[in-house]
Amino acid sequence: MARSSHPKKEVEDALRHAEGQGWRVEVGGSHAWGRIYCPYNDEECRCGEFCITSVWSTPKNPGNHARALRRVVDNCTTHRQQREADDDGTKE
Repeated sequence: MARSSHPKKEVEDALRHAEGQGWRVEVGGSHAWGRIYCPYNDEECRCGEFCITSVWSTPKNPGNHARALRRVVDNCTTHRQQREADDDGTKE
């Protein structure tokens, strides 16, 4: 089943970026629009602190919130290590 889209275009684009990187988007919750979950959920990945991130329904500045979501996805240490390992394998 397809998830509902986020009302803010910038945030929706960031969520699609996260899904493209393998992150799971779950809609619902108390105050938040939803949450994004890291596909690795590794304990060593910054203590698991950033493996789950809230997505706000009405952020004060949608552009900044979208940028923050992308930053969390792009800075996932486990994903970064796997990407670097893949890059090393293609260079040889």
